[in-house]
Amino acid sequence: SGALAVAGGRELGTPINKLLALPFTLKVATRDFHPADHVSFDTSHPPPNNKAFESSTTISNPQNPSETATIPIWPAHCIQGTPGAEIIPEIDISKVDRIIDKGRNKRVEMFSAFSDAFGNKSDAASFDLAAYMRGEGVSRIFVVGLAGEYCVRCTAIDAMKERFEVLIVEEGVKSIDEGEKGWEAAKKEFEDKRIKVVSIDGPEVQNIQVPS
Repeated sequence: SGALAVAGGRELGTPINKLLALPFTLKVATRDFHPADHVSFDTSHPPPNNKAFESSTTISNPQNPSETATIPIWPAHCIQGTPGAEIIPEIDISKVDRIIDKGRNKRVEMFSAFSDAFGNKSDAASFDLAAYMRGEGVSRIFVVGLAGEYCVRCTAIDAMKERFEVLIVEEGVKSIDEGEKGWEAAKKEFEDKRIKVVSIDGPEVQNIQVPS
């Protein structure tokens, strides 16, 4: 539920909690943590070109203003200090080692947990995830969450760029568009980049054994 709800999103509590019960080296959650005037919000732009899910806007790289990117316009969502920015209660957050707040810079979009839309590691995120993972000895990551064709996709691709082995657990993902232009297109891209999409019941997950 919420301004930018993804259909079936709350159903992810069950598979995510199942994964959180496994003995991973590190368990990290991310959340959008936007200022109220974030550049991606429909409320930050005048009509008529501020229609959520339809309009787009051009942003500039804060570290290189000559570099630009076009991003979608969204309803205002996940605003700092509001219930919409909290991890859903269906997820057992007590099993999470650390939470990343991302999208904190109002001038730039940040789908990935690793860097902003221009690849910058900056105050748009609350800390450097790649460095943190390496410091904990992580070499392989399992990705789940919302939305599949945006935050999950960008996080997985950036993790691959950071030289982690990346597996996406499909039962733990929901997308805004589950079809050919959304999640299915993302999965084709994953295949091209050698990012594995696996089942929660498959050997990749089953081989992570709960200690007896």
